[in-house]
Amino acid sequence: MITKHNISQSGNPGSQGSPALKGLALLVGAVIAIGWPFVLNNPFLTHIGVLFWMFTLLALSMNLMLRMGQLSLAHGALMGLGAYGSALLMMRLNVPFVLAFPASGLIGALFALITGPIMLKIKGVYFVLLTFAFGEIVILTFIEWVDLFGGNNGLFGVPRASFFGIALKERWAYYLFALVLAALAYLGVRALYKSEVGAVIDALDTDEDLARSLGVNALRYRLVVFTISGFLAGIAGGFYASYYTFVTPDGFTFWTAVNAIIMNVLGGIALPIGSVLGALLIVPLPEILRDAKEYQNLAYGVVLIIFLLFLPNGFIGAYRQYRERRQRT
Repeated sequence: MITKHNISQSGNPGSQGSPALKGLALLVGAVIAIGWPFVLNNPFLTHIGVLFWMFTLLALSMNLMLRMGQLSLAHGALMGLGAYGSALLMMRLNVPFVLAFPASGLIGALFALITGPIMLKIKGVYFVLLTFAFGEIVILTFIEWVDLFGGNNGLFGVPRASFFGIALKERWAYYLFALVLAALAYLGVRALYKSEVGAVIDALDTDEDLARSLGVNALRYRLVVFTISGFLAGIAGGFYASYYTFVTPDGFTFWTAVNAIIMNVLGGIALPIGSVLGALLIVPLPEILRDAKEYQNLAYGVVLIIFLLFLPNGFIGAYRQYRERRQRT
């Protein structure tokens, strides 16, 4: 049986730090995260915080795919399916937010479950191209099916998030909502990696033949992970729709998936915290460079090149190297 101890150590941090120190760091981080919009009292920075947690959700969904060695370019489309799905449920069928929002995740998961048996049989560059084609088909459907999806203009007037008749109108309320969603997703992904399923996920990346020889149904595990990943991407889309109160195809293009990949590369794929760190670095860039849009792609490129040259394994890899050097001295 495959366990976390007989596969590559890429997913096992081997933490040896003081529990008290870790607990203190966690407490400080939680206080900062919760208090951010109230201490700063700045609408723009609160907006950045909302986007950060929302894209952390998407980055975590991408991390699941990367951990099992599959690079997906369909996640922008999965996010879009969740966004359009929840918007249409509320706008056309008058479904309340408390039902439409979880449905956004189920829609993303359903599409992943349906397409997964076909796409996951293919690996490497062909899988990347197939997910790219799937994403483009979905976006093209959003554009061409005008009666349902509104074409290039999209859907406007999406109802805001509301719980028990209380609508979320303030940005700080959306910030806390996004924070809770990202925290739950992070804890869920972290728990998954620490389980036997997480060990199998790592084995599928490092030595799939060995995993198969031990009786692992590789396609079934890949499909489960892809479905969970689709659920998180759909939830991110459902949040997007209610936060912005509109959805257009431009919000879920190929570059949405690329950004999620970059977040993981910069933060480090080995641990889910890498997705959080990568989002913290990447999400503010478009807003900071809003008045200099022509330099956004240049900024992305420079940041990515610097990390690939000096931190090829992201923040997580750099931290592990630092810890190993300290242990040797």
